Amino acid sequence: MANTVIIGAQWGDEGKGKIVDMLSAQSRVIVRFQGGNNAGHTIRVQDRETILHLIPSGILHEGTVCLVGNGVVLDPHVFLEEVDNLSAKNIDVSPARLGISKKAHLILPYHKSLDKAREAKRAGQKIGTTGRGIGPCYEDKAARVGLRAGDLTRPDLVRAKITHALLEKNVLLRDLYKFEPLDPAAVSEELLALAPRLTPYLTDVEEHIAQARRNGDNVLFEGAQGVHLDIDHGTYPFVTSSNTVAGNAAAGSGVGPGALERVVGIAKAYTTRVGAGPFPTELLDDTGSYLRTQGHEFGATTGRPRRCGWLDAVVLRESVRLNNLTDLALTKLDVLQNLPALHICVAYEYEGQRFSHMPQEEGLLEKVTPIYEEMPGFEEDISQCSTHDALPGAARAYISRVEELTGVRVSIVSVGADRQQTIVR
Repeated sequence: MANTVIIGAQWGDEGKGKIVDMLSAQSRVIVRFQGGNNAGHTIRVQDRETILHLIPSGILHEGTVCLVGNGVVLDPHVFLEEVDNLSAKNIDVSPARLGISKKAHLILPYHKSLDKAREAKRAGQKIGTTGRGIGPCYEDKAARVGLRAGDLTRPDLVRAKITHALLEKNVLLRDLYKFEPLDPAAVSEELLALAPRLTPYLTDVEEHIAQARRNGDNVLFEGAQGVHLDIDHGTYPFVTSSNTVAGNAAAGSGVGPGALERVVGIAKAYTTRVGAGPFPTELLDDTGSYLRTQGHEFGATTGRPRRCGWLDAVVLRESVRLNNLTDLALTKLDVLQNLPALHICVAYEYEGQRFSHMPQEEGLLEKVTPIYEEMPGFEEDISQCSTHDALPGAARAYISRVEELTGVRVSIVSVGADRQQTIVR
């Protein structure tokens, strides 16, 4: 297996955790390259479910080295909570196999306060943020005033940076948003109290990856959210605060683009979205409710019910273009069972014109009408199918049509939540 990037090809929640878990068995090093704990990956192994928000999913495989790259914004409390939860399951989370880039920025209490305050003030124009401080942390990174993980070894620098940051942020919290201001000393000491547990994990992620490549070991780059939540290429402003496209695997991990050899896009056999934003194929009827119930479509991070709709091939084609996908992994095909007919959006219509690509203008995607192609459904239980040929004809035809519409081969098909319920073609 080549060095591989895993990205979500829709609006997130595509089942990346399971595919990363599967491909981690063939990789020595797994790197998370962007996002924060606003994303959750759920992995189910023999009826035991593990939900991870920051630590790469490959931690469940013995012998792997899991790294949190510089492109991630890290909540120290969440990271240590995950360490403790995994340790309680007898999973090795020692610094020998788990590391944090010294360049990764830290999410602090004032980032969370600002996130919640802004969303509350938006009233009827909410973005749908999780309130976990991800956006404000990336803002500080871009403004060159952020606190990085490597700063934890210098208490005086930590105190100085937090004091400086709160000069401005307390004015916003108190005077604009009517939130309680934060005490710089209290915030500093709370963080520094965690430093003895965090600093052993600080490492040179770039050198780890370089050494793995010199040794001929495979590296797996794990993304969060989905392509269409990308800060530049997503459905702005209803997006996340980082670049979710495959190209950011290089910048967010500290490698050159030549290290990215295979790019696997993960897509559900239908489409979901959490929070606000345009969603052309959304179903507000019984079929949408059926997909939500059968697919257990509730956020791993927030518990929010996901919006559900038919598969959108226009969205997938855009993902192919933006990421140079080499192959697709189609997840949750089993959820489509017992639907009398399946629909795939093949194009959009707007003001009498047909569009085979996503419009780039802000707000226009909300106004398009999806053009559907209908295909027969299937009633057979496919959850125990272990080969492509074992799938019913209608399911195989559906997969073939996805390949035709996207121009990319479907190399992996998931027919259930468990690690073993996966067909590799």
